[in-house]
Parts: sequence; C-alpha cells; structure tokens
Amino acid sequence: MKRMLSLQNVRSLRGITVFLIAGMLVAGMVGCTPKAADPLPMPGYGAMVDAGWYHTVGLKSDGTVVAVGDNDFGQCDVEGWSDIVQVAAGWHHTVGLRSDGTAVAVGPEGEEWNNSGQCDVEDWTDVVQVAAGGYHTVGLRSDGTVVAVGLKHEGRCDVGGWTGIVQVAAGGAHTVGLRSDGTVVAVGYNDDWQCDVGDWTDIVQVAAGSFHTLGLRSDGTVVAVGYNDDGQCDVGEWTDIVQVAAGYWHTVGMKSDGTVVAVGDNDYGQCHVGEWTDIVQVAAGTFHTVGLRSDGTVVAVGSNYHGQCGVEGWTDIV
Repeated sequence: MKRMLSLQNVRSLRGITVFLIAGMLVAGMVGCTPKAADPLPMPGYGAMVDAGWYHTVGLKSDGTVVAVGDNDFGQCDVEGWSDIVQVAAGWHHTVGLRSDGTAVAVGPEGEEWNNSGQCDVEDWTDVVQVAAGGYHTVGLRSDGTVVAVGLKHEGRCDVGGWTGIVQVAAGGAHTVGLRSDGTVVAVGYNDDWQCDVGDWTDIVQVAAGSFHTLGLRSDGTVVAVGYNDDGQCDVGEWTDIVQVAAGYWHTVGMKSDGTVVAVGDNDYGQCHVGEWTDIVQVAAGTFHTVGLRSDGTVVAVGSNYHGQCGVEGWTDIV
C-alpha cells in the first residue's frame, strides 16, 4: 500500500535516485541493477531535477526549489515554495508536489497560454507523483488512479478510467501510465505512434517526449515508439540502464555505473553526455539535458540561450 513520502525521507535519499515503478526499485548507484522490492512512495520521474522547454528546476534537501532559464510565463517563480518532495517541468509551467499530497504550480496565467488550465492543481489531494507535459499536468493518486488538467485536445487528459497505475509521464500532447503489472497505457496525440505501447511488458519506468515514448525494462534494456527522424528511438542496443528521460527530439539513459548515454537530435550539444560520471538522475528538456550528481551538484549541456543550463552553482539538490 502506498504511503505519502515525507520530507525527511526525501532528505535521506540524497545521492541515490530511487523510483517507484511497478513495485520495482531502480537505484542509480554504482553496481546496482533493477531489483524487485516492495512499492515505495517515491515519485517515478523528475523527482529531483527536471527540464522544461527553456527552463530547469531543482529540488533542494530542505524542500525548497530553485529554477533557472526562461521566465516569460512565471515558470521559474518557485522561490516561495516549501515542503516540496518532487518537481516536474512542463513546456512553460512548473509543478511541485508537497509532502501532504497536494500540489502547486506556476506558469502561464490568462491569455492563450493558460486557457488550458495546466496550472489548476490547487484542489488535488492524495497525490504521490506529478508529471508536466506541453500544456497539461498529470497527477498520480495513492490509490493508483490518475487526474489530469490542461489542454484536452487529442484526449491527452482522458485518464479518468485508469487504475492500478504506479507511475505517470506527460509528453507534448500525450500521457503515459505504467501499471503495476509492468504493462503500459497511453492516451493523446498518436500521429507518430507514440501511444502504441499496448504490447509492452516487464516495464519498470516510462518517459514521454514531445512525440515519442520510452519504456525501461526490468533487465535494463529500453524500448521506444514514436517519431524517430532524429534517431531518438534508436535505443535497441542499450543495456544496463536504470533510468530514461525523453526530450523534444532526443533520449537520455542513465546507466547503473553513473554514466550516461544519449541519442537523437544533437544540434545544440544536448547529447554530449559521454564524459558525465557519478550521475544519479537525468532529465531531458527541449534542447538541453540535465544530470544530478551524487554530491548534490548538477551538470547541464545543450542550448543555454535562456540560461537554462546555468546550474553550475547549484548545491544540495536531493
């Protein structure tokens, strides 16, 4: 049975990436591979650092949040947040999960950008994980059901009937849910077949990019569907992976030894992660990639036009 993750529990996890996914524990430590475990009340994706369209968000050990990058829509206005246990970055909005199961969000208000209501999460309760997509936000409840707000085009928010979910991911215009039995469900925009996950099995984590979807298997291999013109789905030879992240046109995988691999569009150097070491979590933005080190510092590569890679001074990120 899922329990709410306390802030104290989050603090104790510094230097270790732990994901709740299908009752499996995937730890990003040297020498660790995915292993069976009792379900933990841990967010499945973007728990400590996350990357949006042109911004980056980090969760500190004291439950506060830092953000850098584009702030035209207020997506970096997180300085007043406290008691946060997970963060998620959408295209132009940021979501925080509090330890009491409620959520907070900042980003576009009024005009065309927030007519969708992707920041309308103030009524949510009993939430154990949040995910932020293009113009929608998804929340996983402790009972395995899912809520979603925001733009509803193509059915991306049609998650009301989902049950038995243990992790959610939000893409550009689609939503993905991981079931406790290791199968996957997806709704939303499917012109690039990013929702064709019905035959997936033995999955322990999912990630959703703008137009593609990733699934991490319990044996450390990865499957991918969706748009592949830039090679972002060419993950068939990956092994020993313990976490995946999906960007706009690129894909990132963290290996059990703390190194990182990436495929797809590299026009801005967002795939230049080959020299990274001691990484415990990765996140993929539109044209940048972020890695959290075990010492609580952060590294980033890719487009820095809006300062979204300006994380070199960050410390004490959980």
